[in-house]
Order: sequence, then structure tokens, then C-alpha cells
Amino acid sequence: MLNSLPFAYFQNKFVPFAEANISIATHALHYGTGAFGGLRGIPDPQNPQQILLFRLDRHCQRLSQSAKFLRYDLPADKIENTIVDFVRVNKPSTSFYIRPFIYTSDIGIAPRLHNIEKQFFVYGLELGDYMSPEGVSCRISSWYRQEDRSFPLKGKITGAYITSSLAKTEAVESGFDEGILMNSQGKVCEASGMNIFIVRNGQLITPGVEQDILEGITRDSILTIAQDMGIKTIERPVDKSELLIADEVFLSGTAAKITPVKRIENYELSTTRPITEKLREKLTAITENRDDNYREWVYTIPLE
Repeated sequence: MLNSLPFAYFQNKFVPFAEANISIATHALHYGTGAFGGLRGIPDPQNPQQILLFRLDRHCQRLSQSAKFLRYDLPADKIENTIVDFVRVNKPSTSFYIRPFIYTSDIGIAPRLHNIEKQFFVYGLELGDYMSPEGVSCRISSWYRQEDRSFPLKGKITGAYITSSLAKTEAVESGFDEGILMNSQGKVCEASGMNIFIVRNGQLITPGVEQDILEGITRDSILTIAQDMGIKTIERPVDKSELLIADEVFLSGTAAKITPVKRIENYELSTTRPITEKLREKLTAITENRDDNYREWVYTIPLE
């Protein structure tokens, strides 16, 4: 059971989390007409009286862009200011996760995006490791990722996550931790809520944005970090068979951070993961504000 942070931002004010409720007839609940973000925060290890948020600006920009698919004009700076106030109100004392959310809030039965009210809320949860840092097992899902021509995959739209949910449950109920989705062309796409990377011959490889993936912010960070470290990076289609012979495979995401994959189907992967570990150590140092070269990625919020 995850512990919620005490206060939520709901209907333009901060209220106790338990009071931030919606009607069972809410439009978005029935039609998947919502969009969300997710970002991590931690108390500063060097100064517990301030909070560190990783790439706040990018997260707010992406959510603002997602809102456009719902015909909702929500500026990124409005989202950012609300999240900063949310952190100050809650004063978290441990690692946590923030979920900003946009949705069609009217009560109605017609699926639409025009002539309908939209709302924005924010809540948070205490969150440590989302997945085992020692590694996870994956299966190839029988479900396929949607195509951008039929779904706006450049946004984090709630309706898309039925496929993720099906893939995740299928994986867990068949003895695995996570499912890997292929796209409609039969190429590797992503996991249920994470991007995927492989390492072959010292090169870091990940499906490109044309492969119907979500444009992950952690994914973008890893590509930048790897290039800065002199690791050759390639964005291209990835074949299923490449997963089985890769030197290293890992998943990435806000919640998952960098999570190694130790087994795919009945293929055991190497437990020696030099590039994965280098990237994970670097990303941890950056999120803890211990790397001067990436300080612009870390937003500091004083609590006093």
C-alpha cells in the first residue's frame, strides 16, 4: 500500500488528499480522456531542508503538450508553479512521486473534447524503488503497441494505458515481472510503462521515436548522458531476436529509473552490465545534485 502525500491540488486549491474526490459519472473516467505526467522528487541529501525535482521543466512542457490533444490550454509555467507550491505545502521527508493530471471533468455520456469542461489536479505518493534494482524478468507481450495514426502517442493519454495494463498483467500472471510490447511492424517498442535500451558491442541502442514509443524524459536524459560519457548511441528499429543476444538490456522511466533486465522469456542475460551500471551511477548522482555539469536538470525547492 503506497502512502499518499497529505495534500492534493484539486479544483484550484490545496485540500487534504482524502477530500480530493470526483463523481463516478466523470467523463474522463468513462472515455479515457485524460493526460498525466509523473516526476520524482527527493529531499536533498546534502540539505534536508530543500527538495530536488528532476527535469521539472521538461515534465511540465510534456504535460502541457499532452493537454493540447484534449483541447485544453494549460501553460507549462502554470503546471510548474502549481507543482512547486504542492511540494512546499506537503514538505515531503522521503523520496516521492508527483502525479499531475488533466481530465475532462464534466458529467456526460457523449465522447467528445469540444464544449466540455477540463480540470487539472496534482497528488503525490511516497515512492522508493518501483522495480527491483537487481533486475527484472520480461516476456514478449501478445499485445501490440498502438499506432500514432490511430492514437496520439506523443502525449501521455490515459486511454492508451489499457494496452500497458493488459501487457503487465499478462506478464505477471505468467511468471514474469514485466511485458515488452512490439509495435505494429513487429519491432521492439517499449515495456508497459518504460522505454527499453539494449547494449551490443559497446553501443547503446534504443528504438527511435518513429517506432511508436513514448518520448520518455528519462530516455532522453540517458541518451544525453551516454553521449557525454563517450558511449556511442543509436536510435533505430530493434528486432526481437536482438533482445535475446544483447550484452545488456535495461528499462528506463521516471518510476523505474534504470532497471536491468536479467531474463527475457527463457533466455538468461548476463549479470555483468558495465554500461548499465555506469549510466545508473551517473543518473543517480545527477538526480541528487552531485554533478555540476547537469545542475540545470535539477530544480531546488527550499522548504523554509
